[in-house]
Amino acid sequence: MEGAGVLLRTVLTGAAVLALDLFTKYLVQSRMAPHQSIPVIRGFFHITYVFNPGAAFGMLAHWRWFFVAIAAAVIVGILVYSRRPEARQGLLPYALGMVMGGAAGNMVDRLRYGTVVDFLDFFWDRWHFPVFNVADTFIVTGVGLV
Repeated sequence: MEGAGVLLRTVLTGAAVLALDLFTKYLVQSRMAPHQSIPVIRGFFHITYVFNPGAAFGMLAHWRWFFVAIAAAVIVGILVYSRRPEARQGLLPYALGMVMGGAAGNMVDRLRYGTVVDFLDFFWDRWHFPVFNVADTFIVTGVGLV
């Protein structure tokens, strides 16, 4: 696969992830009030509309522009790296696209709202995982594939 083909696959994957992330956030925001929770599988999974001003688990809540800068650097870095021969291996273009699209999705939220929209809410008994979104899912999946 040529360098331009790798870049194209990375960009198309990133664009698909970004579109899916923004669409799911739009659905939540247009149909729910902030902090509203809808049980999907009672006692395990809810759609819960919340805002996360920080990073994972709400850390560094007042660092909005830092996270925008990090996301922009990640996106540019992935675009540059995608032109290199090493980026042609296996699933790497798709993994990089997942990370890029997820970073872009959360960056769009930070630029528009000053915070990130989260809504995927999992828990079991007293264990409760922090609420997250589609962008977060693809960032973690992409990093895992790398």
